[in-house]
Amino acid sequence: MASTKRFTGTGKRKNSIARVFISPGEGNFVINGRENLEKYFGRATSRMIVLQPFEVTGNIGKFDIVAHLNGGGISGQAEALRHGISRALLTMNPDYRKPLRKAGFLTRDSRVKERKKYGLKKARKATQYSKR
Repeated sequence: MASTKRFTGTGKRKNSIARVFISPGEGNFVINGRENLEKYFGRATSRMIVLQPFEVTGNIGKFDIVAHLNGGGISGQAEALRHGISRALLTMNPDYRKPLRKAGFLTRDSRVKERKKYGLKKARKATQYSKR
């Protein structure tokens, strides 16, 4: 396997989109130009979510990741990045399909915010009912 070979994957969650490029390396992350995973994701849970596909496939520290994230919030971006990394690992090695599928990382989580309806304060919240 040549070190110049890059594998791509696109992940989505809520309004977040992650374009991921994986290449063999030492485990470095570059997310939106920031050189470190800790600089972009301050919360430990977000960092844990991003690293889950590598733990499942046994590839921690074996790949360099360059990712472009946009839209949504931090937790949605973390889950979109996990989805993109899982898809990129799958294009690299089809044998990873079974463990990634079992962990649920290949399924696009389609839950999004429900739209606000007219006559209501939010998507489902109505004004308080008054009997008299």
